[in-house]
Amino acid sequence: MTGRTLCGVLGHPVAHSRSPAMQNAAFDAVGLDWLYVPLPVAPDRFREVVRALPASGYRGANVTIPHKLAALEVADSASEAATGIGAANTLTFADGHLEAENTDAAGLQRALERPMTGLRTLVLGAGGAGRAAAWALREGGAAEVAIWNRTPERAAALARDLGLDHAERPDRAAVDLLVNATSVGLDPRLGADDALRGLGLADADPPAVVVDLVYRSDGAETPVAGWARGGGAHVVDGIEVLVRQGALSFELWTGRPAPLEAMRAAARSARA
Repeated sequence: MTGRTLCGVLGHPVAHSRSPAMQNAAFDAVGLDWLYVPLPVAPDRFREVVRALPASGYRGANVTIPHKLAALEVADSASEAATGIGAANTLTFADGHLEAENTDAAGLQRALERPMTGLRTLVLGAGGAGRAAAWALREGGAAEVAIWNRTPERAAALARDLGLDHAERPDRAAVDLLVNATSVGLDPRLGADDALRGLGLADADPPAVVVDLVYRSDGAETPVAGWARGGGAHVVDGIEVLVRQGALSFELWTGRPAPLEAMRAAARSARA
């Protein structure tokens, strides 16, 4: 115990996370003597560790792969977003109560900085990030939300769960906004052309707005972001989405407005 108020990020692995640098910069910016730390936790110990955190001085925790489903299950209560998405990325501890929230969806909405109402949208990926993105677009008033995945059955299942459409060919979809929620392109050994072919985008022109939820640990531009920027699209990268969802977590824990510029600068300068 340090005597300081603690927060952290639970994952397996978690050493790559930029959240500690980002959140500690935020605490410093507002003059809080708080500390945010990485918390590597294996899946079989997740419940035990989470339940022990409040007694160890923790106010809250972010949750990343592979614990987002377990975070919702271990909580005493959950927000509408966490329940609707079926996963939680933020936990808040107060008076022995564990509250689950999902700031991924609202973080995406805020990172866009423009209305979703009436937009034709496409989400690439049917995992947890894809589910949160699709839910955010639907709740934000998008006119169409279609889901594509390299395994078509997964896209079809998620589309059914959320009452959305299943896209069979991303390069044939006429959309205003595309969200990449896959991990394609994170591996620096995979060339940009191969990455885009894997996503069915090699022969497609980008829509007006492209969001890439992933970011490279070395700071290099992802293939999807490069493809979008080269085609004249407005690009929202994974770091900006990370900052916006992290800001919402910060506000939940502290009750203070998040210092976005300090968080953005720290997240962009951090390296794994």
